[in-house]
Amino acid sequence: MDTTSLLLSPPIAFVLLLISALVDFWLLGIIVNKGTERKGKSKPYACGEDVQHHRLQPDYGQFFSFAFFFTIMHVVAMIIATVPSGSLPDSLFAALFTISAATGLAALFRKDA
Repeated sequence: MDTTSLLLSPPIAFVLLLISALVDFWLLGIIVNKGTERKGKSKPYACGEDVQHHRLQPDYGQFFSFAFFFTIMHVVAMIIATVPSGSLPDSLFAALFTISAATGLAALFRKDA
């Protein structure tokens, strides 16, 4: 076993990367600006405006539906695009997956009476 394949084995590579990350974390801990000498370092950025308190609390409740919709549609497009041509079982799986995704999206966007 040569040195390259030994270094690329998963346990050795994991330990080396872990050591590298810990050294980086330690070095950045030394460099980071600690203390209060820079006023406003922990305040929210507001384009130079002095914000006394948070005035806006956005509601992401409606955002979830659209994010879920786009995620499901991208997965469906990927499944359909990667089906091998001429493979009946894979085509049936893709069709079943598309139907179940459409059912899930219909349930997600249904209007309650």
